Amino acid sequence: MRLRALLLVLPTLVQAQESAELDRVTITVVRGQLRSVHGLERSEFAQAIPGTSPLASMARLPGAYFQAADSLGNYEWSARFALRGFSQSQLGFTLDDVPLGDMSYGNHNGLHISRAIASENLARASLSQGTGALDTASTSNLGGTVQFYSLDPAPEARVQARLSLGSDQRQRLHLRADTGQFAWGALGLSLTEHREDKWKAQGRQRQRQWNLKWLKEGPQWRASAFLNSSDRREMDYQDFSLDMLRRLGPDWDNSYPNLDAALRASRELCGNGGKPYVTQCDDAYFAGSGLRKDKLGGINLEWRPAPNWLLRQVAYGHRNEGAGLWFTPYTPSPDGTPLALRTTEYRIARRGWLGSLDWEAAAHQWRASLWLERNHFDHARRFYAVSPAALPDPYQFPRNAFRTDWDFDFDTDTLQYSLADTWSLAPNWSLGLGFKGMRVVTDAALATGSDRPVGRVVSDRPFLPQAGLVHTLSPTDELFVSFARNARAFQAAAAGTTPFATTAAGFQAIKDRLHPESSDNWELGWRRHGQRHQASLVLYRVHFRDRLLSVQAGSAIQGNPSVLSNVGDVRGSGLEAALSARLSGQWSAYASLSLARARYLDDVISGSTRVPTQGKRVVDSPERMLKAGLGYQQGPVSLNLGLDAISRRYYSYTNDASVPGQALWHAQAAYRFGTVGALQGVRLSLAVQNLGNRRGIATLGSNGFVNNDALGQAQTLLPGAPRQLSLGLEGSF
Repeated sequence: MRLRALLLVLPTLVQAQESAELDRVTITVVRGQLRSVHGLERSEFAQAIPGTSPLASMARLPGAYFQAADSLGNYEWSARFALRGFSQSQLGFTLDDVPLGDMSYGNHNGLHISRAIASENLARASLSQGTGALDTASTSNLGGTVQFYSLDPAPEARVQARLSLGSDQRQRLHLRADTGQFAWGALGLSLTEHREDKWKAQGRQRQRQWNLKWLKEGPQWRASAFLNSSDRREMDYQDFSLDMLRRLGPDWDNSYPNLDAALRASRELCGNGGKPYVTQCDDAYFAGSGLRKDKLGGINLEWRPAPNWLLRQVAYGHRNEGAGLWFTPYTPSPDGTPLALRTTEYRIARRGWLGSLDWEAAAHQWRASLWLERNHFDHARRFYAVSPAALPDPYQFPRNAFRTDWDFDFDTDTLQYSLADTWSLAPNWSLGLGFKGMRVVTDAALATGSDRPVGRVVSDRPFLPQAGLVHTLSPTDELFVSFARNARAFQAAAAGTTPFATTAAGFQAIKDRLHPESSDNWELGWRRHGQRHQASLVLYRVHFRDRLLSVQAGSAIQGNPSVLSNVGDVRGSGLEAALSARLSGQWSAYASLSLARARYLDDVISGSTRVPTQGKRVVDSPERMLKAGLGYQQGPVSLNLGLDAISRRYYSYTNDASVPGQALWHAQAAYRFGTVGALQGVRLSLAVQNLGNRRGIATLGSNGFVNNDALGQAQTLLPGAPRQLSLGLEGSF
């Protein structure tokens, strides 16, 4: 048996075997896997509203949860993706096997998928809800992985154009040119420009992306390379508390571009004009923004030296320049203006290599892998002068700081290795056994500042086992059971859930007592591949150990040092079901249902106070989620209706503060004209998001979570966007 046809760890095996009846089925249930894996195909990303975050598309899969304060899900400060109670920074993400890090907002070891590649250039994606493959390049995947794969250059020369217009002056243009096949291979190049106003107040989101990919294939090998760049400038929405929502309504926001309003608030509310400070000081600031410039490149090589051997290698590099801007009333400028521009600045320079070797021997299929990465991360907190005569532009990187609170250099070396065996016990039984190990060493040096931590932190887990068993009941049905132990390396940054976001004394007190977070994941599942449907049913249980909790003092804009500690365990269990079906020649449907129960097992000691968190629900983890869709296609006409419903969510650890559940409807209609003059594949689409114009809270924990919030004053919520319209036109020649 050929190795490529049998390896259970490859997510693409089943795609070639899928029935043509299921070409337009949304949810793919990946067969042969030792764990729960679902996927989305090219058609799903192609039919999404242009510019939609790939994570928003993935969120219709069972167990996945996504929220954002903008309609497309690209506003990174608000974007939250989770699996089975694990947050985005506790998952693993890759693009063409290149690691994207933990994709947190202040990312120290990667970048968000919406910057890594334009959504129009995605070919497919796979979601492992419980754990990823052992060789996935990630040291943060406690609770699962998302693997994205880019579109190959087209075999024939063509030029494509896609224009999208929408609410709030949205304009998105995607141009792509493919050279077709030549002796030197094939090349695909695209330019994507996105402009969109905020849905409230003033400010504009901007992004420009270049994506380049080369591909060359031979009889026993395949080589590809990509180079992607992104320049993103986004204006922030103001964070809310429940009290603000009651007093001000969801359309409240910062005062930009009205500087006079910000100066008045600073003097009258923030204690800068001799008047006492009042909490309304934090209702609005002048402006906030996020600036990110990235370049990401990778080279992939697959070589089959013999029928039962396969060697894969990936080399990559990433450069990032970023800054988070906040006009703060808590620091005056040198000329006496009671405002200053506070920044958190990021510089990433990382490079890495990963390789794997697969070989087949008798009834065994082996895989060994190795991943090495060196990451230099510069993290700084600076202040820049503000005056009515010289107002910094929130869309530009500022220069000439008058104060630097801290400037860190983090050097992180990552080593990860794995070995796995898939053993064919019998024609209908397969057993998988394996393990991975990791060692992540971070050295922190302080270029500027005082009373901040320096030194070395090591995350060392040499043996993290995985096991799985698959039983083929029939040509259409499989049963599987799996176990995996995972660990998450400490974040190498000066802010967030990291050992370095504290004082020097605090760091010395905790650095030898902290343990990396770890988790045990068990799964029992059934999946079916019929001629006209795919279905899965999974039961799971998770034990999350050594949960790290960072407690912030004061409002987020003040940037006070936090305290990090291990605060006990979390136990979760649940059921996930998915169904995709071709109902008839014209109708298709999908649905995914997720039922979850996740609870903290321990109280938390905060200073000398015991916080009663034992038995409480995990924050920002809905216990019930339903995603459903109905599609109709007849000739050139296609119609789609979708539902996204979630139950109540909590944002305080003691569960005294929550937001109610919500159900949002979305609709899309499209007409394919075919050939119009010189243009081919002309398609016109109209989409409506939040069809019922429901107003509610989208993002929880934008400024972290709190122990309790009975008065509703924690400023850590973001309202969701109202009804939005999108009109798209595409074609090629």
